[in-house]
Amino acid sequence: MPIASVRIPQIGEGLQEARLVAVLKQPGDRIKRDEPIYQMETDKAVMDVESPYDGVLVAWTGQVDEILAIGAEVATMEVEGEVQEMVVHGADAGHAEPAQPATTDSTSSGAAARNANMPPRTRAYAKEKGLNEHDLALVPATGSKLMPSDIDAFLAGAPKAGNIHYDETPMAQRQRLLASRLVRGSQLVVPGTITVATNWEPIEALRAAQKAKGGDFQPSTFTMFAYAVAQVLKAHPFFRSSIVGDDTVRTYKHVNLGIAVGLPGDDLVIATIPDADTLSWVEFAKTARERIALARTGKDQASESVTISLTNMQSFGLRDAVPVVVPPSVATLFLGEVYTGLKPGTTALEAQRTVNLALTFDHRLINGVGASNFINAIKAQVEAIAEHIQ
Repeated sequence: MPIASVRIPQIGEGLQEARLVAVLKQPGDRIKRDEPIYQMETDKAVMDVESPYDGVLVAWTGQVDEILAIGAEVATMEVEGEVQEMVVHGADAGHAEPAQPATTDSTSSGAAARNANMPPRTRAYAKEKGLNEHDLALVPATGSKLMPSDIDAFLAGAPKAGNIHYDETPMAQRQRLLASRLVRGSQLVVPGTITVATNWEPIEALRAAQKAKGGDFQPSTFTMFAYAVAQVLKAHPFFRSSIVGDDTVRTYKHVNLGIAVGLPGDDLVIATIPDADTLSWVEFAKTARERIALARTGKDQASESVTISLTNMQSFGLRDAVPVVVPPSVATLFLGEVYTGLKPGTTALEAQRTVNLALTFDHRLINGVGASNFINAIKAQVEAIAEHIQ
């Protein structure tokens, strides 16, 4: 198959550059035409960019956070069929014209229009320097658009408040990538959240029995819970699915279960248990321990095949939460703290050890009834955990 360049497209009049925010595919992935493959930021918005070809991704030639000219190569692909290179401004993309300087007034009356058309590199630089939109409206420009040099000149001459002290540090790359995913999620996902109270006593009893046996195999109550979720996912294919483009549902044969892992400094990564639904209980527990240990070294295992993630906040004393879905995942399941609740279905007041489960799901794919059936199936699996773990 011939090798073709994937280039930054011309989207909108007057755009001259864009920032590569995140890549959505990895080298070796087979890609369909019109399938989102990366995310870019222009003067106007952050958006998904679709593949112009059917084929296989060879390599990314652009780097995340790099500012690229319209028409610049961002990746290469092995292409099926005839290759027709994109055209920018009526010329071959390989010869995209550089931005031309222009001059105009920089009065305050034109500040809003100028900032609405601000280059991504300037907006990113302003964030690094701690400037908000109000601050940017005060920065004079030497040309038609505000540039990083204008920000430097403004800050160099800005008065210093004697009683205000602060430090500035660049946001960590891992957090910037997470922020990009969250922004993408807010643009795409239509979230719905439901909760259910669950009897936690069966899991605690099973954990106590395992502890009494002794030995090296001592999985946590959370590992037991995660195993219960993996088993339920066998019968709920929408939660093993993701949305490709606007109208295609991709359903995976098996479950790649994500687990959120917090790191020092409030960093967050995902541990992934591959084919979690195919593993025996002992295999699952050992794999979970290995994958979580790997995540704690800083290795983020997130991929497009992780369709649901678990977040465990029991040790922080949080009973309820509204978790966030980060596409291409379609759901996030929150596990809250253990508390003393009332046993349902009895006339007498009986206490029981209880946890709340909160499920946020992508309503574009999953409706309320399907989500309710799923979370109630997890509740039932947890409350009968001894029947499923031998």
